[in-house]
Amino acid sequence: MKKKRRGFTLIEMAIVLFIISLLILIILPNIGTQRKHANTVNDKALQTQLNTQAELYMDEKNTNTVTIDELKSANYLNNDQYDQIKKKNIEIKLDNGKKE
Repeated sequence: MKKKRRGFTLIEMAIVLFIISLLILIILPNIGTQRKHANTVNDKALQTQLNTQAELYMDEKNTNTVTIDELKSANYLNNDQYDQIKKKNIEIKLDNGKKE
């Protein structure tokens, strides 16, 4: 008596590969969009943090102006934050619309 070999047929494999390729086509464009969105959110958060640290520095030191380098030297920003701010050319923007 011959044993039947169990396995997938060519049609079944083709259907599975077709479904996988469709899923990849749907997911790949969304990954790029989500990455851009994440970068935008990160930039806004970094801007907010920079503004908050600048306001804290100005309140503590009783001054009207501050630079990013002063915030770094006074340890209001760590090295990673400072590098990201410099790389992305983010400037201090105060609530009253005045730039520093």
